[in-house]
Amino acid sequence: MELNTEIITTPPLDSASVVLLRDTAQGMQVLLLRRHQASNVLGGAYVFPGGKLDPEDQHPALLSQLSQDAVTLHQRLAEPELTPQRAAGLFVAAIREAFEECRILLGQTGADTPDLPALQNALASGQSWAQAFQNLSLQLHTDALVPWTRWITPRQASVTHKRFDTRFFITRVPEGQTAEHDNFEATETLWTTPREALIRYWDHEIELAPPQIMGLVQLARHPDTHSALTEAQSRQPPVVEPEPFDQDGVRTICYPGDPRHSVSQAVFPGPTRLLFKNKRFEPELGLAALLD
Repeated sequence: MELNTEIITTPPLDSASVVLLRDTAQGMQVLLLRRHQASNVLGGAYVFPGGKLDPEDQHPALLSQLSQDAVTLHQRLAEPELTPQRAAGLFVAAIREAFEECRILLGQTGADTPDLPALQNALASGQSWAQAFQNLSLQLHTDALVPWTRWITPRQASVTHKRFDTRFFITRVPEGQTAEHDNFEATETLWTTPREALIRYWDHEIELAPPQIMGLVQLARHPDTHSALTEAQSRQPPVVEPEPFDQDGVRTICYPGDPRHSVSQAVFPGPTRLLFKNKRFEPELGLAALLD
């Protein structure tokens, strides 16, 4: 991972990412996708599925296919400065990106039997998401998608040349669906327990960006999907604005609750700062700080 030292003057791009969970005999697992090495954003890193908000995501015809209206979704996202349509569009963006990147169609109940190949073929033929959903009479149950956290890239970015305002959602993978990377944006699908992912990161087996590191730290505290979802539903998604600074020539990113951060109250467990060492970000106290 290369350190980016430029100051980014453009405003952050609205985006959505989704944390997909499942329960297994080995414990709760989370889905990570390895971004294509040639990607200009976190190439080679393992990330949660996600991407930018598209204008199409706010199309009235598409929003009409959601099980909850825009006003309800606006209230759930808890961002009063957004329009209801834009808030609803972020839910759509999370669902769309999950399908495009790993062929998982979120918002399906156990009674639903979506024709996923038909949807894929419709989109491949040039139909828009709004057209495809109307033609196939699909409805998405947005209550299954729980707002989790919101991360805003600082102007002095560290691992990307772009700024993002990313809303992370959390949900279970619908029964009967199998994740499959697209071999375009993503080149590997990895189901892993959060603890295993952090250990593999520490052992230099996989590469993670700070939001994924800290997200996995949060998830590692939960024994199963019910625990993780219940915790997310019990509070509003915290806003995380990392604040970078250089300490003894080492780029450091601090989070709410750190003595150097402008927000004194911590919003998640684990370390409150990461240091850029060994061409990646690490906590001051090593692996133990991620797992304790």
